[in-house]
Amino acid sequence: MVSYISASYVHMLNGPPLKNGVLGLLPDGTIDAVLTADEARDQQIAEIKQYEGILVPGFVNTHCHLELSHLRGSIAQHTGLPQFVQTVMKMRTSDEYAIDLAMLRADIEMFENGIVAVADISNQLVSKSAKTGSPTYYHTFIETMGFNPATAKASIGRAIEFRDQFNDQPVSIAPHAPYSVSAELFQEIKRIAEETDALVSIHNQETADENLFFEHKEGAFLGLYEFLGLDIGFYQPSGKTSLQSILPFLSPRQKTLLVHNTFTTKEDVCIAESTHDQLYWCLCPNANLYIENRLPDVNMLREAGLRITLGTDSLASNSRLSIFAEMQTLSKHFAVPLDELIRWATINGAAFLGITERYGSLAIGKRPGINLIGFTETNGMLVLGDWMKRLF
Repeated sequence: MVSYISASYVHMLNGPPLKNGVLGLLPDGTIDAVLTADEARDQQIAEIKQYEGILVPGFVNTHCHLELSHLRGSIAQHTGLPQFVQTVMKMRTSDEYAIDLAMLRADIEMFENGIVAVADISNQLVSKSAKTGSPTYYHTFIETMGFNPATAKASIGRAIEFRDQFNDQPVSIAPHAPYSVSAELFQEIKRIAEETDALVSIHNQETADENLFFEHKEGAFLGLYEFLGLDIGFYQPSGKTSLQSILPFLSPRQKTLLVHNTFTTKEDVCIAESTHDQLYWCLCPNANLYIENRLPDVNMLREAGLRITLGTDSLASNSRLSIFAEMQTLSKHFAVPLDELIRWATINGAAFLGITERYGSLAIGKRPGINLIGFTETNGMLVLGDWMKRLF
């Protein structure tokens, strides 16, 4: 049996929003019909549930660390990334039950906040059971690190073992960040990504110290390596930004997600886009404010016409796992048009994950999840409101 819902606007993503549009839904949330108000009236559909707001597809969270959920509220804000990383390393181990319970609660929180798919970073196997029982689609990135070239073979070996234990779920191996992966390890990850046609995700330019380290071998990362007991006497700075330094290690054949981009410049973007045509750029603004109290140059990224996605990062660096909250922050600080925000939150993330056959847009035959979001309308322009509700 088909039920019908309507709202002030229906944003399908493949065209302009339908004013007073109507969706026909099967019991499991599969879209059976997309109708204009006139078409629904002509078909004499009797029972249509009406909503005030905009109907949009379920949200796609392209960057999360589910296994850090137990650290919610445990780490001070505005410490800067190097100090934040040290604190996470000191605090990430905890009671197994507490970790499992926090992950389950985080998974439920994302579901309630309208998130239907998640790209999740994992260093361990602990999140597998939470993902197995979840209605949410997960793609797990096995985060791999090792800045000492001598450890590259051992690091990739461990990553392969972890990946194989996630083999009944979407999974791939990913480098952690430019400052934590050697050239040798990058090459191993690149080789495996090309051999298995895998997605790649990497933290990028989350702090000014990252560029400083690659350009001059200076800054707070020197203290991080000392904390780790790592002798980096072998390392010679490239004289270029971190992104420009590692681009040769990122296969242009693979879809690659650059996460954060807080200190990415226009020159970085131009060089990256000219050498790699499958890049996606993930913004996690609330985590950026939490750790560095800084936001990326979003207007520059928009003007460059990039494929932008959104992420929440972890509860170690965010007060909530809500893509809608990330949209609100971007709307507040940069006045990003609502149409763009919705695309970043839905279809772009689905395209990166390769799941557009089900997720990312409101189209017949899809079961993308359906959210209702508030809005205001000024001079014919729709502006993001201050509430959302998951409907399906």
